[in-house]
Amino acid sequence: MLCSNKLFPVIIIIIIFAGLPLNARESHEIVTPDGAEIYYRVYGEGPPLLLVHGFFATGELWEPLLDDLASSYTLIVPDMRGHGRSSNPDNTFIHEKSGGDMLAVLDDLDIEEVQAVGFSSGAMSLIHAATSQQDRFKSLVLLGGTTHFPETSRVIQRNTGLEVFPSEVLTLLRRWHPGNDEQIRELSANFRDIATNYRDMNFTEPLMGTISAETLIVHGDRDEHFPMEIAVGMYRAIPDAYIWIVPNGNHGLLFDVWGGSFPGSGAFMRVLQEFLAGEWSQH
Repeated sequence: MLCSNKLFPVIIIIIIFAGLPLNARESHEIVTPDGAEIYYRVYGEGPPLLLVHGFFATGELWEPLLDDLASSYTLIVPDMRGHGRSSNPDNTFIHEKSGGDMLAVLDDLDIEEVQAVGFSSGAMSLIHAATSQQDRFKSLVLLGGTTHFPETSRVIQRNTGLEVFPSEVLTLLRRWHPGNDEQIRELSANFRDIATNYRDMNFTEPLMGTISAETLIVHGDRDEHFPMEIAVGMYRAIPDAYIWIVPNGNHGLLFDVWGGSFPGSGAFMRVLQEFLAGEWSQH
Protein backbone atom coordinates (compact mmCIF):
# COMPACT_ATOMS: atom_id res chain seq x y z
CA MET A 1 0.00 0.00 0.00
CA LEU A 2 1.98 2.96 -1.21
CA CYS A 3 0.85 6.36 -2.19
CA SER A 4 0.84 9.83 -0.68
CA ASN A 5 2.86 12.89 -1.45
CA LYS A 6 4.30 12.46 2.05
CA LEU A 7 5.94 9.23 0.94
CA PHE A 8 7.92 10.42 -2.05
CA PRO A 9 11.16 12.18 -1.05
CA VAL A 10 13.52 10.02 -3.09
CA ILE A 11 17.20 9.38 -2.46
CA ILE A 12 19.07 9.05 -5.74
CA ILE A 13 21.01 5.99 -4.60
CA ILE A 14 17.73 4.05 -4.58
CA ILE A 15 17.20 4.91 -8.22
CA ILE A 16 20.63 3.38 -8.84
CA PHE A 17 19.64 0.26 -6.88
CA ALA A 18 16.51 -0.04 -9.01
CA GLY A 19 18.59 -0.16 -12.16
CA LEU A 20 20.65 -3.11 -10.97
CA PRO A 21 19.75 -6.58 -12.23
CA LEU A 22 18.21 -9.00 -9.78
CA ASN A 23 20.82 -11.74 -10.07
CA ALA A 24 18.38 -14.57 -9.73
CA ARG A 25 19.51 -18.15 -9.99
CA GLU A 26 16.22 -18.97 -11.72
CA SER A 27 13.21 -17.11 -13.09
CA HIS A 28 9.77 -18.70 -13.19
CA GLU A 29 6.24 -17.89 -14.26
CA ILE A 30 3.07 -19.66 -13.16
CA VAL A 31 -0.53 -19.26 -14.29
CA THR A 32 -3.21 -19.12 -11.62
CA PRO A 33 -6.73 -20.59 -12.03
CA ASP A 34 -8.10 -17.16 -12.98
CA GLY A 35 -5.45 -16.71 -15.68
CA ALA A 36 -3.02 -14.38 -13.92
CA GLU A 37 0.62 -14.94 -14.84
CA ILE A 38 2.72 -14.57 -11.69
CA TYR A 39 6.42 -13.98 -12.24
CA TYR A 40 8.98 -14.75 -9.55
CA ARG A 41 12.70 -15.18 -9.11
CA VAL A 42 14.78 -17.49 -6.94
CA TYR A 43 17.98 -16.18 -5.42
CA GLY A 44 20.54 -17.62 -2.98
CA GLU A 45 20.86 -20.88 -1.04
CA GLY A 46 19.38 -22.21 2.20
CA PRO A 47 15.92 -22.48 3.81
CA PRO A 48 13.16 -20.78 1.79
CA LEU A 49 12.32 -17.14 2.52
CA LEU A 50 9.47 -15.44 0.64
CA LEU A 51 9.75 -11.66 0.12
CA VAL A 52 6.55 -9.82 -0.90
CA HIS A 53 6.76 -6.16 -1.93
CA GLY A 54 4.19 -3.40 -1.44
CA PHE A 55 1.76 -1.77 -3.86
CA PHE A 56 3.29 0.03 -6.89
CA ALA A 57 6.62 -1.75 -6.32
CA THR A 58 8.00 -5.05 -7.63
CA GLY A 59 10.33 -7.71 -6.28
CA GLU A 60 13.19 -5.33 -7.03
CA LEU A 61 12.17 -3.33 -3.95
CA TRP A 62 14.17 -5.88 -1.94
CA GLU A 63 17.37 -5.37 -3.96
CA PRO A 64 19.32 -3.61 -1.15
CA LEU A 65 18.69 -6.56 1.21
CA LEU A 66 19.27 -9.46 -1.15
CA ASP A 67 23.00 -10.00 -0.80
CA ASP A 68 22.84 -10.20 3.00
CA LEU A 69 19.85 -12.54 2.99
CA ALA A 70 20.90 -14.75 0.07
CA SER A 71 23.94 -15.97 1.99
CA SER A 72 21.58 -17.71 4.43
CA TYR A 73 18.31 -18.30 2.54
CA THR A 74 16.83 -19.32 -0.76
CA LEU A 75 14.93 -16.14 -1.55
CA ILE A 76 11.64 -16.36 -3.44
CA VAL A 77 10.89 -12.92 -4.86
CA PRO A 78 7.58 -12.58 -6.75
CA ASP A 79 5.95 -9.65 -8.49
CA MET A 80 2.39 -9.34 -7.18
CA ARG A 81 -0.39 -9.57 -9.75
CA GLY A 82 -0.48 -6.55 -12.03
CA HIS A 83 2.95 -5.45 -10.86
CA GLY A 84 6.21 -5.74 -12.78
CA ARG A 85 6.12 -8.79 -15.04
CA SER A 86 3.00 -10.33 -13.48
CA SER A 87 -0.37 -9.91 -15.18
CA ASN A 88 -3.80 -9.21 -13.70
CA PRO A 89 -6.54 -10.33 -16.11
CA ASP A 90 -9.53 -8.94 -14.20
CA ASN A 91 -7.90 -5.51 -13.67
CA THR A 92 -8.75 -5.40 -9.97
CA PHE A 93 -6.39 -5.96 -7.06
CA ILE A 94 -7.67 -8.09 -4.20
CA HIS A 95 -5.27 -8.92 -1.37
CA GLU A 96 -7.00 -12.25 -0.86
CA LYS A 97 -6.17 -13.23 -4.45
CA SER A 98 -2.63 -11.99 -4.00
CA GLY A 99 -2.29 -14.19 -0.91
CA GLY A 100 -3.49 -17.12 -3.01
CA ASP A 101 -0.87 -16.26 -5.63
CA MET A 102 1.84 -16.53 -2.98
CA LEU A 103 0.58 -19.98 -2.00
CA ALA A 104 0.59 -20.96 -5.69
CA VAL A 105 4.24 -19.91 -5.96
CA LEU A 106 5.07 -22.11 -2.97
CA ASP A 107 3.16 -24.98 -4.57
CA ASP A 108 5.13 -24.49 -7.79
CA LEU A 109 8.37 -24.89 -5.83
CA ASP A 110 7.04 -27.81 -3.72
CA ILE A 111 7.67 -25.82 -0.53
CA GLU A 112 5.64 -27.13 2.40
CA GLU A 113 6.81 -24.60 5.00
CA VAL A 114 8.29 -21.14 4.52
CA GLN A 115 9.36 -18.01 6.32
CA ALA A 116 8.07 -14.78 4.82
CA VAL A 117 8.54 -11.03 4.93
CA GLY A 118 5.92 -8.66 3.52
CA PHE A 119 5.73 -4.89 3.24
CA SER A 120 2.39 -3.05 3.19
CA SER A 121 0.20 -4.81 0.59
CA GLY A 122 2.73 -7.63 0.70
CA ALA A 123 2.11 -7.98 4.44
CA MET A 124 -1.65 -7.98 3.82
CA SER A 125 -1.27 -10.69 1.18
CA LEU A 126 0.67 -12.76 3.71
CA ILE A 127 -2.05 -12.28 6.34
CA HIS A 128 -4.55 -13.78 3.89
CA ALA A 129 -2.20 -16.65 3.08
CA ALA A 130 -1.30 -17.37 6.72
CA THR A 131 -4.92 -17.43 7.87
CA SER A 132 -5.81 -19.69 4.92
CA GLN A 133 -3.01 -22.22 5.36
CA GLN A 134 -1.73 -21.85 8.91
CA ASP A 135 0.77 -24.71 8.75
CA ARG A 136 2.46 -23.27 5.66
CA PHE A 137 4.28 -20.48 7.50
CA LYS A 138 7.01 -20.99 10.06
CA SER A 139 7.50 -17.28 10.72
CA LEU A 140 6.22 -13.95 9.40
CA VAL A 141 7.61 -10.43 9.38
CA LEU A 142 4.86 -7.89 8.67
CA LEU A 143 6.11 -4.39 7.80
CA GLY A 144 3.47 -1.65 7.72
CA GLY A 145 0.58 -4.10 7.48
CA THR A 146 -3.02 -3.79 8.60
CA THR A 147 -6.16 -5.80 9.34
CA HIS A 148 -8.44 -3.20 7.74
CA PHE A 149 -8.35 0.16 5.98
CA PRO A 150 -9.24 3.15 8.15
CA GLU A 151 -10.60 6.28 6.53
CA THR A 152 -7.15 7.92 6.65
CA SER A 153 -5.91 5.26 4.26
CA ARG A 154 -8.96 5.37 2.02
CA VAL A 155 -8.51 9.12 1.50
CA ILE A 156 -4.98 8.47 0.21
CA GLN A 157 -6.24 5.65 -2.01
CA ARG A 158 -9.00 7.79 -3.54
CA ASN A 159 -6.56 10.56 -4.47
CA THR A 160 -3.95 8.47 -6.25
CA GLY A 161 -3.13 8.95 -9.92
CA LEU A 162 -0.18 9.19 -12.26
CA GLU A 163 -0.04 12.94 -11.72
CA VAL A 164 0.71 12.67 -7.97
CA PHE A 165 4.05 10.92 -8.46
CA PRO A 166 7.16 13.12 -8.49
CA SER A 167 9.28 12.74 -11.61
CA GLU A 168 11.97 10.77 -9.75
CA VAL A 169 9.42 8.22 -8.58
CA LEU A 170 7.87 7.96 -12.05
CA THR A 171 11.33 7.23 -13.45
CA LEU A 172 11.68 4.37 -10.98
CA LEU A 173 8.17 3.01 -11.60
CA ARG A 174 8.81 2.99 -15.35
CA ARG A 175 11.95 0.92 -14.78
CA TRP A 176 10.06 -1.52 -12.60
CA HIS A 177 6.99 -1.90 -14.80
CA PRO A 178 7.52 -3.00 -18.44
CA GLY A 179 4.03 -1.77 -19.35
CA ASN A 180 5.24 1.76 -18.57
CA ASP A 181 2.63 4.48 -18.02
CA GLU A 182 -0.31 2.30 -19.10
CA GLN A 183 0.57 -0.28 -16.44
CA ILE A 184 1.13 2.43 -13.81
CA ARG A 185 -2.27 3.95 -14.66
CA GLU A 186 -3.92 0.53 -14.26
CA LEU A 187 -2.25 0.08 -10.88
CA SER A 188 -3.39 3.56 -9.85
CA ALA A 189 -6.97 2.65 -10.80
CA ASN A 190 -6.65 -0.60 -8.82
CA PHE A 191 -5.38 1.40 -5.85
CA ARG A 192 -8.33 3.80 -6.01
CA ASP A 193 -10.73 0.84 -6.18
CA ILE A 194 -9.35 -0.48 -2.90
CA ALA A 195 -10.94 2.54 -1.21
CA THR A 196 -14.41 1.15 -1.94
CA ASN A 197 -13.70 -2.45 -0.92
CA TYR A 198 -14.71 -3.28 2.66
CA ARG A 199 -14.52 -7.07 2.38
CA ASP A 200 -10.97 -7.81 1.30
CA MET A 201 -9.16 -6.53 4.40
CA ASN A 202 -11.60 -7.15 7.21
CA PHE A 203 -9.79 -9.34 9.72
CA THR A 204 -11.29 -9.85 13.16
CA GLU A 205 -9.25 -10.61 16.27
CA PRO A 206 -10.38 -14.28 16.33
CA LEU A 207 -9.35 -14.74 12.68
CA MET A 208 -5.95 -13.14 13.30
CA GLY A 209 -5.67 -15.51 16.24
CA THR A 210 -5.58 -18.46 13.84
CA ILE A 211 -2.11 -17.44 12.62
CA SER A 212 0.24 -20.04 14.07
CA ALA A 213 3.50 -18.59 12.72
CA GLU A 214 5.88 -16.77 15.00
CA THR A 215 5.26 -13.20 13.87
CA LEU A 216 7.24 -9.96 14.08
CA ILE A 217 5.19 -6.82 13.47
CA VAL A 218 7.18 -3.71 12.50
CA HIS A 219 5.21 -0.46 12.40
CA GLY A 220 5.96 3.25 12.42
CA ASP A 221 4.36 5.34 15.15
CA ARG A 222 3.67 7.98 12.47
CA ASP A 223 2.35 5.65 9.77
CA GLU A 224 0.13 7.91 7.67
CA HIS A 225 -1.94 4.99 6.36
CA PHE A 226 -2.49 2.86 9.44
CA PRO A 227 -2.41 4.12 13.05
CA MET A 228 -0.12 2.12 15.28
CA GLU A 229 -3.16 1.01 17.31
CA ILE A 230 -3.91 -1.38 14.44
CA ALA A 231 -0.45 -2.92 14.77
CA VAL A 232 -0.90 -3.24 18.53
CA GLY A 233 -4.22 -5.02 17.90
CA MET A 234 -2.48 -7.45 15.54
CA TYR A 235 0.19 -8.10 18.16
CA ARG A 236 -2.45 -8.87 20.80
CA ALA A 237 -4.46 -11.11 18.48
CA ILE A 238 -1.67 -13.31 17.06
CA PRO A 239 -0.71 -15.91 19.68
CA ASP A 240 3.05 -15.93 19.06
CA ALA A 241 3.79 -12.32 18.17
CA TYR A 242 6.41 -9.65 18.79
CA ILE A 243 6.08 -5.95 17.96
CA TRP A 244 8.61 -3.28 17.05
CA ILE A 245 7.06 0.19 17.07
CA VAL A 246 9.49 2.46 15.23
CA PRO A 247 9.78 5.91 16.85
CA ASN A 248 9.24 8.65 14.27
CA GLY A 249 8.70 5.94 11.64
CA ASN A 250 6.28 6.50 8.78
CA HIS A 251 4.67 4.01 6.41
CA GLY A 252 7.78 3.84 4.24
CA LEU A 253 9.81 2.48 7.17
CA LEU A 254 13.24 1.35 5.91
CA PHE A 255 12.44 1.87 2.21
CA ASP A 256 14.06 5.19 1.28
CA VAL A 257 12.45 5.06 -2.13
CA TRP A 258 9.07 5.55 -0.42
CA GLY A 259 10.37 8.28 1.86
CA GLY A 260 10.94 5.89 4.74
CA SER A 261 11.88 7.38 8.10
CA PHE A 262 13.23 4.50 10.15
CA PRO A 263 15.90 5.68 12.64
CA GLY A 264 16.65 2.04 13.47
CA SER A 265 16.99 0.91 9.86
CA GLY A 266 20.67 0.20 10.36
CA ALA A 267 19.74 -2.40 12.95
CA PHE A 268 16.93 -3.88 10.88
CA MET A 269 18.98 -6.54 9.09
CA ARG A 270 20.51 -7.76 12.36
CA VAL A 271 17.08 -7.95 14.03
CA LEU A 272 15.54 -9.63 10.97
CA GLN A 273 18.21 -12.30 10.78
CA GLU A 274 18.06 -12.99 14.53
CA PHE A 275 14.29 -13.32 14.37
CA LEU A 276 14.27 -15.57 11.31
CA ALA A 277 16.96 -17.75 12.88
CA GLY A 278 14.59 -18.41 15.80
CA GLU A 279 16.81 -16.68 18.35
CA TRP A 280 13.96 -14.64 19.81
CA SER A 281 11.89 -17.69 20.69
CA GLN A 282 14.80 -19.10 22.69
CA HIS A 283 14.58 -16.31 25.27
